[in-house]
Amino acid sequence: MTPTQQTRTYWLEHAWLDTHVEPGVALDVSDGRIAAVRTDVPAPPSGAEILRGLTLPGLANAHSHAFHRALRGTVQVGSGTFWTWREVMYSFADRLTPETYHALARAVYAEMALAGITAVGEFHYVHHAPGGTPYADPNAMGEALVAAAADAGIRITLLDTAYLSSGFGQAPNSHQLRFSDGSADAWAERCSVLKDRDHARIGAAIHSVRAVPADQLATVARWAEERRAPLHVHLSEQTAENEACLEVHGCTPTQLLALHGVLGPRTTGVHNTHLTAEDISLIGGSGTGTCMCPTTERDLADGIGPAVALQNEGSPLSLGSDSHAVIDLLEEARAMELNERLRTRTRGHWTAAALLRAASADGHAALGWDDVGTIEPGARADLTTIALDSVRTAGPLPRLGAETAVFAASAADVSHTVVGGRHVVRDGVHSLVPDVPKALADAVAALRG
Repeated sequence: MTPTQQTRTYWLEHAWLDTHVEPGVALDVSDGRIAAVRTDVPAPPSGAEILRGLTLPGLANAHSHAFHRALRGTVQVGSGTFWTWREVMYSFADRLTPETYHALARAVYAEMALAGITAVGEFHYVHHAPGGTPYADPNAMGEALVAAAADAGIRITLLDTAYLSSGFGQAPNSHQLRFSDGSADAWAERCSVLKDRDHARIGAAIHSVRAVPADQLATVARWAEERRAPLHVHLSEQTAENEACLEVHGCTPTQLLALHGVLGPRTTGVHNTHLTAEDISLIGGSGTGTCMCPTTERDLADGIGPAVALQNEGSPLSLGSDSHAVIDLLEEARAMELNERLRTRTRGHWTAAALLRAASADGHAALGWDDVGTIEPGARADLTTIALDSVRTAGPLPRLGAETAVFAASAADVSHTVVGGRHVVRDGVHSLVPDVPKALADAVAALRG
């Protein structure tokens, strides 16, 4: 995917401009970036592309495991916990090849584009062949994901993940052998070969404190620091991990990460669910971000993280669809607020504008795309348009479009997705993947065998 070299004009019937909805906005786009924003343009200029409805900055899915999309429906049968769900997940991971992963990820990223997502953070740890043997190209699996994003027309931050152990002091199990490079130094050597592209950024991830030995955490953090790359980590998703960390290290996972220099403004903790007051202060005080994944967290019965307290302490919030029980960033934004209402029995913890920023500008920033996520001159021309005439969105005044988008709309209401000035979804149809449902069905069927 390359930015368009053509200069064009988009006319937005209604546009969310960070703080308010503005009617009649014309955007001049050149070389994939917004060159000018003109307000109070009552009718489409001649030759302009018309986006009817409410246009937002492109949405950012800050946490994804693309292959988890194959589990949708399968893991909803019966009861269990995160740990029983994980065994089913491993069974799908065992079957992935570079070819099947590309096909599945291409379809999943096309589904994201249909949902208005213009960038994804792919938390990638399936590196090698089953048994742990590297492919001829040691980054074949990561390259498959980067190519899949290009084929689906969206941006990607490949968060290449260090995953070295199955628990504190334990070797990888048979499923996890293909995740492991053996050491953080070997991980760094392999992923240093990966390069940024116009549509792709290379970042780093620590799977969790149970999966990277404490004496190797700093190696991953240093790799990211030297490249000024984003660094993500699953943090305190499960109480069992917290208890094990306390037993082995005498501190919480957050405290362990702080001791080894992992926390900081380019770091994002994913989930941040079961935290102490000191943990919250460490995360917020260091400027470490928080990526909430409410649909996955409730699907796996993980719990509700202290997002309000984290943000109040200084932790920027972003959103992810994680296991892809659904792919709908509007639902993730809505769920973060509604979860907090259930927990506190009070309403109004975030404005619709704040939730949209978490789903757009702050999500892109967490993925290393600081010039995406706003509708202003100089920003990349990534846009998402929500229809205001569906059964879910019809009725409210257009000036309440942000509230309608967050609290009523769904991914099904996305009519247009523009990435770098290029129409990827037009009138609800993907321009690069003609039949996304079939692509998903075929890719999942190939994994099921």
